[in-house]
Amino acid sequence: MVTEAYDPPKYFQISRGIVSMIQNGALPAGSPVPSENEIIETHKVSNTTARKALHELEKEGWVVRVKGKGTFVRDFTVVRAINRIFGFTKNMVEAGRKPATKLIGFHLRTGDHSQIINGREFTLKGPFCEIERIRYADGIPMMKETRCISLRLCPDIQRRNLEQSLYTTFEKEYGIHLTEINQMLSAVLLEGDALKPFQVTKPIPAFRVEGASFCGKALIIEMEDSIYRGDVYRFAAKALRRKE
Repeated sequence: MVTEAYDPPKYFQISRGIVSMIQNGALPAGSPVPSENEIIETHKVSNTTARKALHELEKEGWVVRVKGKGTFVRDFTVVRAINRIFGFTKNMVEAGRKPATKLIGFHLRTGDHSQIINGREFTLKGPFCEIERIRYADGIPMMKETRCISLRLCPDIQRRNLEQSLYTTFEKEYGIHLTEINQMLSAVLLEGDALKPFQVTKPIPAFRVEGASFCGKALIIEMEDSIYRGDVYRFAAKALRRKE
């Protein structure tokens, strides 16, 4: 039996093309998307098809319509508070985004793992599970992370679902709650091959976050080395003045 090829409706194809431009940075937040007339002219379609394409984008949350001005790419910037212990998934949910995770690398290591964070050396005792993941919000790659997880504290974690929240796994599967996170934030520029995980072609600013997470005094459960896109992320800190 021969199955005929299926072509999605034209309006859907047009909307997917615009989504692709948003995802790869060709249409940054706040920029206007093609108008109905521009879609009609470019794709040789009816005004009904053009209107449906824009409606599809608005329905899925990629754009916002401003009466009398046009249709613009939604601002996908997410603010992350660095004085709270909470993970990517919760951060995205609180920001009204749909989180997703893709596991792209996995290794079991027998030795120790050390990192210099804020001028101090931290060591995660082996064995540990090293994973690499891409984290998404509404289909947009937001960050690439490498995490080293203690197999002493989380035995067989490699058999768990590593594409869900690690913090949830720590709590539900191992009864572990994080008590402290020590992190260092630095600015970097992504270019060349470093852009591939983020599906963009032009250099973009980024934040590098190196950290150690504790579940008890001097008891490290995981360490991270993550890259956050600087064009869609903002970090916020709160400091209180101590009484002299």
